[in-house]
Amino acid sequence: MNGWHGVRAALREANYRIFTIGNVFSLVGTWVQRVALGWLVWELTDSGAWLGAVAFADLFPMVLVTPWAGAMADRSDRLQVTRISQALLMVHAGLLTILSALGLLTPGLVLVLALVGGIITAFNQPFRMALLPSLVERPNLVSAVAINSVVFNSARFIGPAIAGIVIEKGSLTLAFAINFGTFAIFSWALARIRLVNPEVGHSTSVGLITSVVEGWRYAAGHVGLGAMFLTLTVVSLCIRPILELMPSYAALFGSDAGRFAFMTSVTGLGALVGAVWLSRRTDPASVATMALSNGLLMGAALFVAAVAPQEWLGVVALFTVGFGMVVSGIASQTVIQLAVPDRLRGRILALHSMIFRGAPALGALVIGALSDVTGLRGPLAAGAVATFAFSGIVYTRRKLILKSLDL
Repeated sequence: MNGWHGVRAALREANYRIFTIGNVFSLVGTWVQRVALGWLVWELTDSGAWLGAVAFADLFPMVLVTPWAGAMADRSDRLQVTRISQALLMVHAGLLTILSALGLLTPGLVLVLALVGGIITAFNQPFRMALLPSLVERPNLVSAVAINSVVFNSARFIGPAIAGIVIEKGSLTLAFAINFGTFAIFSWALARIRLVNPEVGHSTSVGLITSVVEGWRYAAGHVGLGAMFLTLTVVSLCIRPILELMPSYAALFGSDAGRFAFMTSVTGLGALVGAVWLSRRTDPASVATMALSNGLLMGAALFVAAVAPQEWLGVVALFTVGFGMVVSGIASQTVIQLAVPDRLRGRILALHSMIFRGAPALGALVIGALSDVTGLRGPLAAGAVATFAFSGIVYTRRKLILKSLDL
């Protein structure tokens, strides 16, 4: 099955179609809020370190919470827990809306709210990802993962564009209210899903810590998965923090909300193009090769963005970075979904989520702090060079890695 036929086949499955519709709204709202929060923090502090700290609070809980959530996802009702955690995220968005309307948001309070939202998301993510194989037949899984990424990156393009309009009108509260409304729509969609053969986690007498270690040991001992996770870690540490630090990057060419939202949207547009392009490539071995080699493209593009003397060159580089990030993200998640046994799915996908969100938190914190001392360009360029060099080493070993994945 290949090309658009696989996409149509996945969307013909009712549960996945309902999930996707709700997900579209939810992710657009998430990006509207994310851009609005970034701009609010930049306005309040004018500090790259503060941007990095808020990003760290939002993303780093993945490192601490997700391993346990992943182990629980292998022994719990994945759909029910997804419904509950999504409802909590809706309440969180409502609280943020109210506090913004009352004019009570300060940098410290935003930091606390980002931490709370990050903890809920860290718990939600493994259940939500492990639920996917229950929504589609296995032959449609590759296309379903690609569609999910198309949806995510469409939102990354549409959400910042909406946020830019809202911010320029001077209504950050409306941006937060939009997110609350879209979360409500997704909660309604999740309530409508009816699984014929739900994958309730496997019962086990093994303790939670032992269960987590078992999943990590499996990933570390697998040549192919180990390489996937190492590549994902380097990319997430060195490349992805540009998203969290975008207000600071945009300020290199002039500080205004319109430029910030535009650059975020351009990165999202590149990601959307990458997701659509990859959605038609369903050969697992080809997808795995892309996951291993895309760091070369991203490293080169981020280096250009870091040293670009002119705004148009930076924008082109951001588009390419966005393209590379989504191809790498979809490819690695697809390979993991296909390569791991279901009894370990929640734990391995939790490790993926932990790296995918936790590593950018650490990267944003370090790069943001360094940028207040040295400027942003130097730390970004260093991360780009490190990614390019590491990806070159991995690419030379691709045949051994692909053989171990047995795709």
